[in-house]
Amino acid sequence: MTCSRCGQTRAGFERPPIGVGGATGERIVREICQDCWGQWLKQQTMLINHYGLNLMDPQARTFLSKNRDAYLFKAGSGEEVDTTKQGTINW
Repeated sequence: MTCSRCGQTRAGFERPPIGVGGATGERIVREICQDCWGQWLKQQTMLINHYGLNLMDPQARTFLSKNRDAYLFKAGSGEEVDTTKQGTINW
């Protein structure tokens, strides 16, 4: 498959990655390669650690979903990590 994010022909997914369901999961299967998904997982980990996100908090999950879509599908504006605010973000 040709990945819509990187434009390369690489291995895709047979089913949505764990934790991503619905329309977004199906879109990932159709459009995103495994390499770009792996890069997103690294970016997601960085966001979680940088902002000290609690994944039990619905606002934190919404924040990550918005950033995932921006990162993978170049949709909207992704969160730029401002290191001057490290440890000061409260939800």
